[in-house]
Amino acid sequence: MPPAIRPARADEAAALAELGARLFLDTYGHAGSPANVAAHVAATYGIARQAAELADPACRMLVAEEEGVLVAYALVGRGPAPASVVAVAPVEVRRFYVDRPWRGTGLAARLMAAADDAAHALGGDRLWLCAWEQATWARRFYEKAGFAVVGHQPFHLGAEVHRDVVMTRAVARAG
Repeated sequence: MPPAIRPARADEAAALAELGARLFLDTYGHAGSPANVAAHVAATYGIARQAAELADPACRMLVAEEEGVLVAYALVGRGPAPASVVAVAPVEVRRFYVDRPWRGTGLAARLMAAADDAAHALGGDRLWLCAWEQATWARRFYEKAGFAVVGHQPFHLGAEVHRDVVMTRAVARAG
């Protein structure tokens, strides 16, 4: 049976912190100095931050669960977008991660569809995201999901500055 996708629960902040840190390190741990990567992980994936995001009414955290274990998650949220994202009500895909054993199984496409539903529930008309310029595998997935590059912006990994592409597409379920 494929993993079930559902909204994350408030009591899952610790599990989300562990999952987020582990998947970020697995995916991007090589992308910067150990000190800068560690600083980013500490700032982004702590339990308090996960709890705050779970409690934020402008955000939706979605998880994929297989036999009681979280194997993927997405965080979407309303808020300002870069000037290259033309939208009345933009919703950002702030985080999108699938654990390695589940990549290529269709789970990511199902999770993106759930993120689209969440964006619609938040009143969004466009989804947007940033992807590391060198993450060609991620960019290919996002392009398959209908996203197109509309610009670039810096990504600060501790003291290092990387370049992200900004990608966007219409919320498929927008009324």
